[in-house]
Amino acid sequence: MIGSFPVRAAEPPLVLAIHPYRPATTLVQVFQPLADILGQSLGRTVQVDISYDYQTHVDRIQRDQVDLAYMGPAAFVGMWANGDPKRLLGRLEIAGAPTFHGMIVTSEGSPVHALSDLHGKRMAFGDPLSTMSHLVPRFMLLQAGVGESDLADMQFLGSHDDVALGVLMGRFDAGAVKQEVFDKYGPRGLRGLQATPEISEHVFVASDRLDQTQVDKLRRTLIGLAGHKEGLTALRSIKSTASGIVSATVEDYRNLRDILADLKKRGIAP
Repeated sequence: MIGSFPVRAAEPPLVLAIHPYRPATTLVQVFQPLADILGQSLGRTVQVDISYDYQTHVDRIQRDQVDLAYMGPAAFVGMWANGDPKRLLGRLEIAGAPTFHGMIVTSEGSPVHALSDLHGKRMAFGDPLSTMSHLVPRFMLLQAGVGESDLADMQFLGSHDDVALGVLMGRFDAGAVKQEVFDKYGPRGLRGLQATPEISEHVFVASDRLDQTQVDKLRRTLIGLAGHKEGLTALRSIKSTASGIVSATVEDYRNLRDILADLKKRGIAP
């Protein structure tokens, strides 16, 4: 069993903020088992709260309007670059690896076979702050000599699923999604064009509203999840292939910071 203390219901709940990478109702459901375990560890109710959009999510964390948060790598690196990375609690591990990648996709039968073929084509991205649905793929396009002015159209659709569907429906010639979304829609006619580099996984951080004792307890609880049946169940509620949460340092995100620095020089800032 994971060590726990009686939850003191009279105290206001701690807020676990999540960026809206899936529908809000789904995210509340999949993160609730983890929130329950963290609440038992701290003796406080932990409330799952979904931020309105990616930028609002970052703003809430930086302003200490939440207690802890689950963040995409690009959002975390942006805070690091601004000198306020917050305290790291751990990064997600998927199937034994604490890194992940995305895919620039097109449809089966498309004449697009290389990134350079996207000149004059329509490109779909997710959220402007999304690591795998915009920033890293955008860097890849620029490296291939394809800028915004070279595209017939470029739109941000919000979610990875909407990008995949936009390509499948023929509204766009290509799009950028995370690997699991590519795996989901590949059988429906989505074709991989080029994989992104490996990037360190999503991360949990603590805001300055928590004292160091609480932070240490949260870190131990998160990193110990995979050693308990209930903890592993909570992880796999978030992602079916999750195998644990491992320790993290800012240096684990160095390659992404270099990519984002390059984008910033080109006037594309997360």
